[in-house]
Amino acid sequence: MDLDAFYASVEQLRRPELRGLPVIVGGADAGDHRAQIRRGVVSAASYEARVHGVHSAMPLATALRLCPQAIVVPVDFSAYRAASSSVFAIARDYTPVLEPLSLDEAFLEVTDSVARFGQPAAIAAEIRDRVLEECHLHASFGVATCKTIAKIASEIRKPRGFVVVQPGDEAAFLAPLQLRALPGLGPASENALAGLGIHTLGELAALPVETVQRRVGSAQGRSIWERAQGIDTSPVTIPGRPRSVSREETFSSDIAARQQLASRIAELSADVAARLRDGGWTARTVTLKLRYSDFETLTRQQSLASPTQSDIEVRDAANALFDRAWSGAPVRLLGVGVNSLDESTQLDLFAKTKVGKIDHALDALRSRFGPKAIRRGAGAGLRDLDWRGDDLRAISKRDDETDVHR
Repeated sequence: MDLDAFYASVEQLRRPELRGLPVIVGGADAGDHRAQIRRGVVSAASYEARVHGVHSAMPLATALRLCPQAIVVPVDFSAYRAASSSVFAIARDYTPVLEPLSLDEAFLEVTDSVARFGQPAAIAAEIRDRVLEECHLHASFGVATCKTIAKIASEIRKPRGFVVVQPGDEAAFLAPLQLRALPGLGPASENALAGLGIHTLGELAALPVETVQRRVGSAQGRSIWERAQGIDTSPVTIPGRPRSVSREETFSSDIAARQQLASRIAELSADVAARLRDGGWTARTVTLKLRYSDFETLTRQQSLASPTQSDIEVRDAANALFDRAWSGAPVRLLGVGVNSLDESTQLDLFAKTKVGKIDHALDALRSRFGPKAIRRGAGAGLRDLDWRGDDLRAISKRDDETDVHR
């Protein structure tokens, strides 16, 4: 499953006035427009921009030369994570065996779902239709016997592609495709094989494996040679608990004002803590990443007295680290992260505290009204919240009533 032009599609969904227009997602929402263009890169582009040659990882300045009428919007990972969660929740209605590759892509193993939901192609079609109906997003699907074929198939007829490769047809499906279509076959390997006159996956598959290994290395050579024939035995794996969670932001113009930097730290900390709560984890260590305009980069970390998933505790630790590390010079990048993650054995207890209820209520409000609808202030006090009071009280009351009936 591969969501089409995902970041740009989410932005067009949030802002109807952008629908049908060339949209480029990139840069940040701080600083002036010229600095953003000078230093930014394209994170995603709508199909209306792609027809002009715009693609991800391209410098924004280049993208705007190709498509000067494009509208540039800042990256908002909170919005993309929320949209991704909604899509993946639909997919998990059909199988619990889901392996995310990113916010917009995942492998699904549906072998054990056939008896209940029908053949794999029918399951994929139903998920695709539900994603459009319920999330208003387009997705492309590749249906195959292995991960390599499924990934390639999901990418070749975008947008809203749907390609089924029947068992036994894997090698024939791959044979005419260019080498770069194979995941994990990078430019260096492509150039090395081109020296042998090899340009398609069929030509690669026809070579002796020893020849491929001499060109690109033993392990890499065998891997791409096998997968060029459609051989891929790697399982779809449900991810375990991550080692760390982090968020960082590169500013479109350097920031030197401490209060403005504190506000950024608060936003990054809230995103990190919300991810902890969403995963049911706590963290024992907070990290801060700081980069100056000359690209000097500092990383600092601090162990906490007890595990946390609180916005305030992550924010306060990050601010303390910042104050100890900051020279006063303008800042180009800030990052906040946590590690030493564990399953939250105290999750229910934390959720019933005053701070815990507020954190969970804020999560619910941001889910309902959008990721930027409500944020804690940069200060340390609970009174600094900028909330919609009626909604917060209603959610807190509902949580209390739920506790009573547990």
